[in-house]
Amino acid sequence: MTGDFIVHSGRTPSLPRIGPRAAVALVLASVVGVVGFGWPFVARSDSPVAHERDAPWLFAVLTVLVLAVVLAALLDGAADAKTVALLGVLSAVGAALRPFGAGAAGIEPMFVVFVLGGRVLGPAAGFALGSTAMFASALLTAGVGPWLPFQMLTASWIGLGAGLLPRRPAGGRLEVLALAGYAVVAGLGYGLVMNLWFWPLTVDHASPLGFAAGEGALANLRRYAAFYLATSLGWDVPRALLNAGLVALAGSRVLTALRRAVHRAAFDTPVTIVRPPTS
Repeated sequence: MTGDFIVHSGRTPSLPRIGPRAAVALVLASVVGVVGFGWPFVARSDSPVAHERDAPWLFAVLTVLVLAVVLAALLDGAADAKTVALLGVLSAVGAALRPFGAGAAGIEPMFVVFVLGGRVLGPAAGFALGSTAMFASALLTAGVGPWLPFQMLTASWIGLGAGLLPRRPAGGRLEVLALAGYAVVAGLGYGLVMNLWFWPLTVDHASPLGFAAGEGALANLRRYAAFYLATSLGWDVPRALLNAGLVALAGSRVLTALRRAVHRAAFDTPVTIVRPPTS
């Protein structure tokens, strides 16, 4: 009987949607992140400010919110046990890739995991993936410090963005090219955002590259642009190009493998049994 029938699942590559509970949790986590990055910009210029005091609190709140995002995705039906299992595997893979770059010249292949994992797992799990992988990699590379919660947030936003990309095309070369383009944006955006955790606090205010509290938003944007071009861009471009190249080369096979892992035990998938044509 096995040779007489062909079973078609009729399933095309699917992208998890975001449910209402997960959306609320993601918005709350992102608001906390924006406040964590942004409060030094509104502090009084003569106030003693430093992230060494608020970073542990931000880490604690972020950890709770990541768990809330995953729980909300499970309750909304946007994730299941297979998704959580794959989330753990991808977090371990991302952590294992961190030492191969360790930030040298911006070479950080772990960002491929955020892009491809976020695309397959969806926005909620993609957000959780960024935080869990970055935290695990920090333990592996002794990279724990006041910068860690900010790294976790920025990586989570990369995974979230990958999950929020347009649902079409799903599968095929066009999807891989779109993700490679997103990897370029994510690689540059990571450095652009991460600099904000220390720039207003540590760069000399008297320098034309430092934050000046009394000069207004437009003047400080010009200062930050000059700072970014002079310091961070040289690190961010290699990261963007490397990860875009890795996505373009291996993205199709990795996406197929991840989607197969997610849907392998999908017993509720409708099937159609057809008799093959007789010769």
